[in-house]
Amino acid sequence: MSSTPILQSFIADRWVGAQAGKALHSAIDGHAVALAHADELDFAEALHHGRTRGLKALTAMHFQQRAAILRALGAYLLEHKEQLYAVSHHTGATRADSWIDIEGGAGTLYAYASMGANELPSSNVMHEGPVLQLGKGGQFFGTHILVPRGGVAVHINAFNFPIWGLLEKFAPAFLAGMPCIAKPATATSYLTEAAVRLMHASGLLPEGSLQLIVGSSGDLLDRLTEQDLVTFTGSADTAAMLRANKNLIKNSVPFNAEADSLNCSILAPDVTPDDEEFDLFVKEVAKEMTAKAGQKCTAIRRAIVPRARLDAVASKLRERLAKIVVGDPSVEGVRMGALASKAQQSDVAERLALLLEGNELVFGDRDGFAPVGEGVAAGAFFAPSLVLCRDAFGNANVHNVEAFGPVSTLMAYDDVDEAIALAAKGRGSLVGSLVTHDPLIAARIVPAAAAYHGRILVLDRDAAKESTGHGSPLPQLKHGGPGRAGGGEELGGLRAVKHYLQRTAVQGSPTMISAITGEYQRGGAVREDGIHPFRKHFEDIQVGDSLLTHRRTVSEADIVNFGGISGDFFYMHFDEIAAKKTQFGKRIAHGYFVLSAAAGLFVSPGEGPVLANYGLDSLRFVKPVGIGDTIRARLTAKRKIDRPTKRDQQPQGVVAWDVAVTNQDDELVASYDILTLVLKRG
Repeated sequence: MSSTPILQSFIADRWVGAQAGKALHSAIDGHAVALAHADELDFAEALHHGRTRGLKALTAMHFQQRAAILRALGAYLLEHKEQLYAVSHHTGATRADSWIDIEGGAGTLYAYASMGANELPSSNVMHEGPVLQLGKGGQFFGTHILVPRGGVAVHINAFNFPIWGLLEKFAPAFLAGMPCIAKPATATSYLTEAAVRLMHASGLLPEGSLQLIVGSSGDLLDRLTEQDLVTFTGSADTAAMLRANKNLIKNSVPFNAEADSLNCSILAPDVTPDDEEFDLFVKEVAKEMTAKAGQKCTAIRRAIVPRARLDAVASKLRERLAKIVVGDPSVEGVRMGALASKAQQSDVAERLALLLEGNELVFGDRDGFAPVGEGVAAGAFFAPSLVLCRDAFGNANVHNVEAFGPVSTLMAYDDVDEAIALAAKGRGSLVGSLVTHDPLIAARIVPAAAAYHGRILVLDRDAAKESTGHGSPLPQLKHGGPGRAGGGEELGGLRAVKHYLQRTAVQGSPTMISAITGEYQRGGAVREDGIHPFRKHFEDIQVGDSLLTHRRTVSEADIVNFGGISGDFFYMHFDEIAAKKTQFGKRIAHGYFVLSAAAGLFVSPGEGPVLANYGLDSLRFVKPVGIGDTIRARLTAKRKIDRPTKRDQQPQGVVAWDVAVTNQDDELVASYDILTLVLKRG
């Protein structure tokens, strides 16, 4: 009886799979790491479970609560990360490669937890303003809201990052309140399964929020409805096939694709071999060839260099690649591991042969390639291979064939326009980079190249100290690209969360808009109960609680005193003759005096629940205030964000207050939001 473990799918909150299926082999020595299960899965049950139990559990919480779970889940995975590193070794990854996958994945959970905690409301309605006045009388407005879609997100992932690929999709979907069904590539699904088992063991996942498919996805896509969603990472060919699914088209199921692309890096003409940027370029290309054995959708496939520098770059890269030790990552000194599988090894070899048609091999397996380690002859190792193309406009393969491994092609250009044209020949890329120390060159190349790239890194000696590199997608920035790269977007901060929400336009009176969005809209109903809003604890404040202040008449002494305190002696405040020549026809008060005077009108000075004012949003000085004008302010609770209590901190929340400052004619003179930290009673 085989001791090789059988992987299981996690369907309807139970582990499914007892029949042995396809063997999944170690990329290091070829032994069977695990067996995929051969059991058929009930995808109808999986979808029903997600749409009922999963959706109910997730939407019973709000954005802030789901963000707190993401943070705890990230901490749990990091606490148990060594279990994942041990499994990741079989994928051929070095410790550094696995760090990107494991700790990068947990870091993405943390990133979305922070975004949710800092930027999202304590509800399931995200207001996406601005609010637009649609009627002349001020009682008919329109705006946009985003709400949970009410369906299931199906995530189909590639083999190269079994954990990060799972979590970079799961984090924003979970935060948006959308249950997920994850389908990793089978070749490395044993690592994804290990991660999902840990996540399930944490006890943090709400029922039905995450399900896992090991093996075929069967008729899953044929069962999706208009409220579901599909995101895919993998080859452009597979993306095109899945996108054409008749059921997805019939039901207009959103389909987001992030496909492998022929990303490029351009060495600018200002860089010479004596410049720091020259070495930075060589280092970046070599790193992207060897990190994860080149199995990154963001790796540099085309290195575009001035013709005069072509041989110098080739020589430097050859020298650097010759120092790379390839083999079993557990052997000390090994800096590049194996491809994920023997099938991948064969595929890369076939594509490299196509790239070499009409081109030169600068460095490859003939240059002393000998993986180190026990049993590596049965592994999926591949030599770092550098191709040199001297006629990049006459060789179509270098712009059409991607070897998804440690392979890159050097190609020459004669002027900046040619460099831009060669970058565009990739027909859409996830990322491009430009290495230059000349801002004028960057200003010329980047806008032109941006039409074909989802992200562009400009690298020079200044940025190098902190740069995360060409091939590193960040949670805060968009990951995706046009054309061949799939035409979709992932990550990008809250953009990714919005991808999993339904955007709806809403029209109505300001009172109705306030009730729906959970944000007070000026002109809507307010509550004045005689208690100063700053005397209330967080739990007692309701959106719409309001205070209309007493009045204050602005004097010349106010302007003179404020100028003396601030040092602002701008002519509009002090030069009667010059001020008369302006459109205002008179001296006016400092805008910041109006702001300060308004605070004096609405602040409750005694000790109370309000801890601090930590910012102003949307400040506008709408109409000038002159000497003799009388102002007053209306302070209204606009929105509340319930912050989770941090260690050694008093329980508190955030309240945003709408402030409208008006003059003696009830005309708006200043408008802004003030943000305060407010204590809870507890």
